Amino acid sequence: MKDFTMGLLDGLLSQVTQNVDVAGLASKVGISPEQAEAAIAALAQAHAAPTDTVTTAADQTGLPTDILQQIITHIGGEGSLGQFAGLLQGEAGQGVLGQLEGFASGLFGKK
Repeated sequence: MKDFTMGLLDGLLSQVTQNVDVAGLASKVGISPEQAEAAIAALAQAHAAPTDTVTTAADQTGLPTDILQQIITHIGGEGSLGQFAGLLQGEAGQGVLGQLEGFASGLFGKK
């Protein structure tokens, strides 16, 4: 599952921004690739919520808001995050988004 989700995220990220891969992004912000996957999934989910995207993702993942803000910057800002969230929901369907959310919750011990 881990390789599948990282490959899926890399593929979708490449559609909204160039030169971003999950492992490289994780290295740049100082977290593990698994934490980066969970953070990206949480940010994508939170982007559609009526609450603040970064705060909501921080609550879900336990990651500091400055790390999450760096991730948004590395993927191209709020506009790219919105495109990515749309791709995740549109192309992959709710099933994959749900899997990513479950992965994020499991990784950080939150439900």
